[in-house]
Amino acid sequence: MVISLLQALKSVLDQQVAGGRFGTGSDYVRDLLRKGRDRHALRRLLLDGANSAPGDPADDRYFDGLRQRMKGGSAQ
Repeated sequence: MVISLLQALKSVLDQQVAGGRFGTGSDYVRDLLRKGRDRHALRRLLLDGANSAPGDPADDRYFDGLRQRMKGGSAQ
């Protein structure tokens, strides 16, 4: 795949590679694409949650039940 970049964006890419975090420009672009995918998935989850019916309150009793399940016991 060939991607054309404006000089300003190519400079950003080159700086990221020169900074040592990425071995190549392709590594940097792959990282950006993964982050974009993850951001999109998180946004979808947040919107789905915002549009869902209210659930049980996350109060002390709720967290006590979670702790009991983590310990292998049953919630009361």
